[in-house]
Amino acid sequence: MSIAYEAVTASELLHGYRPGLSSLFSSPQHTLLGQGCADVVPPAATLRELTDRVRERASLVMGAIPFDEPGAAHLVTPEQARWADPFVPGDPPEAEPGEPWRIVAVPSPADHRKGVRRALDLLERGALDKIVLARSLELTRSEPLDVVTMVRRLAGRDPHGHIFAVPLPGDRILVGASPELLVSRSGPAVVANPLAGSAPRSADPEEDRRRAAALLCSAKDQREHAVVVEAVAEALAPHCRALSVPAEPSLVCTATMWHLSTRVTGRLTDPATTSLDLAVALHPTPAVCGTPTPAARAAIADIEPFDRGFYTGMVGWCDASGDGEWAVTIRCAEVSRTGVRLFAGGGIVAGSVPEAELDETSAKFRTLLHALGLGAQDSAHD
Repeated sequence: MSIAYEAVTASELLHGYRPGLSSLFSSPQHTLLGQGCADVVPPAATLRELTDRVRERASLVMGAIPFDEPGAAHLVTPEQARWADPFVPGDPPEAEPGEPWRIVAVPSPADHRKGVRRALDLLERGALDKIVLARSLELTRSEPLDVVTMVRRLAGRDPHGHIFAVPLPGDRILVGASPELLVSRSGPAVVANPLAGSAPRSADPEEDRRRAAALLCSAKDQREHAVVVEAVAEALAPHCRALSVPAEPSLVCTATMWHLSTRVTGRLTDPATTSLDLAVALHPTPAVCGTPTPAARAAIADIEPFDRGFYTGMVGWCDASGDGEWAVTIRCAEVSRTGVRLFAGGGIVAGSVPEAELDETSAKFRTLLHALGLGAQDSAHD
């Protein structure tokens, strides 16, 4: 495998991207394009077995790991790796006239509200402290989808996120713009940036500021966020020394959402620990699953009427030295020959309101709906 460090922009590097044949991952630090496939990491029964196989290969791997099926992980060693600067803000490509999308919500908005009420009942009975419930939109049309244009729209609106487009088995492509860094490793330096607690953005500046301030002061969202940060710190502690955890969260935003954010930093205890080892130790955080984890997983499987697949898994890269970046796979879509599946979810804790939870998922869908050229269209209240 050849590796090239190029003095080009991420937009210029994107010219070399070939849907289904390339892997793209961009962070606020840099952009990585993997071209071709020299090898595929064999399926593994457990995530620990998967990390061992990646370490034994001693080469760069890129790809995605699903929420709950380690054997379905898809990690490849590209034939060529090219690095460039990160994406910068720009004007997203305008939507062009085309065949309308047919959109089906799974579950329906009414059924999602029912699911939230079921989750609140579990919380009230003490079976759970938190659960994350998601829903999906299934979009179909006969015209082919331009993945490169999707990536340009995502990067134009949220250049400081984690932009990705990686191939999946079955001629599918995982595309998205995650605001959440699961973990990164650069030499001994470790960073995790959990997000939990969200509020939709507003086009009105005054209202947008009000929503941000309300989120920062929300006792419910602060509790939800604290649970996630505590779990992340506990998972990293055995692998790190000098772990630093801010006492209070800060605010970060995307084009569509405000989030409570805490940047956790540390120094590796064992230099043999890879970025993928750390990601596996963290996954799944309460931000995408809930607590206690086993009970939340079981409740998700019971309430959600679809397979999450790679949604709320992890996507990123790990090189031969163990350095790498892994983002939580949110604000994403699975693109196939026949259509697109979008995903969005939210954390349910005591005090959650079903209608508000539905509104939150609708706001989160807008990231990918914009990438498809659909503007603010959604099917939250079909």
